Amino acid sequence: MSAQFVTVVGGGLAGCEAAWQLARGGVSVILYEMRPERSTEAHQTDRLAELVCSNSFRSDNPHNAIGILHRELRQCGSLILQAADEHAVPAGDALAVDRVGFAECVTGAMNDHPLIELRRDEVTDLPDGPLILATGPLTSPALSDVIVALTGKSHLAFFDAIAPIIDADSIDQSIVFAQSRYDKGGGDDYLNCPMDKDMYTRFITELLKAELVPLKDFEQDVKHFPGCLPIEVMVRQGVDTLRYGPMKPVGLTDPNTQAQPYAVVQLRKENRAGTAYNLVGFQTKMKYGEQLRVLRMIPGLEHVVFHRMGSVHRNTFIESPALLDPWMRLKTQPRIRFAGQITGVEGYVESTACGLLVAWSVLAERLEKSLDGPPKDTALGAMMGHLRESYTGKFQPQNINFGLFPPLEQRTPKKERKRAYSVRASSSIEQWLIGVDDILSNFL
Repeated sequence: MSAQFVTVVGGGLAGCEAAWQLARGGVSVILYEMRPERSTEAHQTDRLAELVCSNSFRSDNPHNAIGILHRELRQCGSLILQAADEHAVPAGDALAVDRVGFAECVTGAMNDHPLIELRRDEVTDLPDGPLILATGPLTSPALSDVIVALTGKSHLAFFDAIAPIIDADSIDQSIVFAQSRYDKGGGDDYLNCPMDKDMYTRFITELLKAELVPLKDFEQDVKHFPGCLPIEVMVRQGVDTLRYGPMKPVGLTDPNTQAQPYAVVQLRKENRAGTAYNLVGFQTKMKYGEQLRVLRMIPGLEHVVFHRMGSVHRNTFIESPALLDPWMRLKTQPRIRFAGQITGVEGYVESTACGLLVAWSVLAERLEKSLDGPPKDTALGAMMGHLRESYTGKFQPQNINFGLFPPLEQRTPKKERKRAYSVRASSSIEQWLIGVDDILSNFL
């Protein structure tokens, strides 16, 4: 390996994963994180890999697209997935984590590795040498301006959102009931706040009347990301939208009535101790006073104490298919690579995967060997395909989903398709990793 170090800018999931994979391969890394010198609208601590939105990595079921990506990252030796598994909290078939324990674990890994030098400074210009920009959707204004000047294209933008977190002791346990939808996971991993039709109607009425935080000038034309809509945006799509979204009651039975509620608000543990819960899917841009008024209408939360209010923030990303090559190198300056959400992947796990693959491409380049990308029928390959290939219309961020995978070769009954995708991906990733091991034999 060359003695030249690699600079990674951004201490989020993608940046930490990239730094870790490079260090595993014997490459020295300088990892920049601007917090606490400069914070963002969404972060609250100076920990690396702080989860600013949900504490969930979504479904861990290997018959779901995101579950396949979990499996593949574990096979690749992902630090982020290892930390998530070590700090998991009950969440049905989802992989949710103790937010603090997870971030402390990743921060410790970065601080303790002898080949990683962590610098707590804001980067306002591009460092010399090999560079990975993993600054995420909350890239600082100064560095954003540098990137815009570098690429010759303006950033696209969308809104992302944060759900409220509440104190467990302030929940009225006589009203809520513990049950996972369809009894998945441990069967009682969620608390459920049940509503009848009249309660739901009153709640929707007040939600529609609630005052919102005004948009800043630069936010006026920014679109919401479809996978993370604020509740006040969803409800304006139709009075029953929430009942078919985050408030859907299917698979749940209220023990007080022995019937399915008309609607529910689900609460998921924020930590292993169960001292805090978040309101699942309840990201919002309501003013804080309005959140107190409206959310305390939810049965069981009438006197709830909030550890963190909900919020919405602006995310930015670049036009990757036009600007980057298949290994996320800037076409006009190949020494510069991008990784994570700034590329247009959406989600914790997708960002992690992007960071890992970009780091592997650097390692292969150091060995002067050619590394083929993951097959398109794997979750890793499907995700990267979204960033690589030509497209029509506007490029928009996406979570991993089966729509990004190539179609199945054989006709498969609908109820068996997810399993078929999973089996095919499992075979392909194993074969690909054999080839990767031949190239990076001293690394994996």
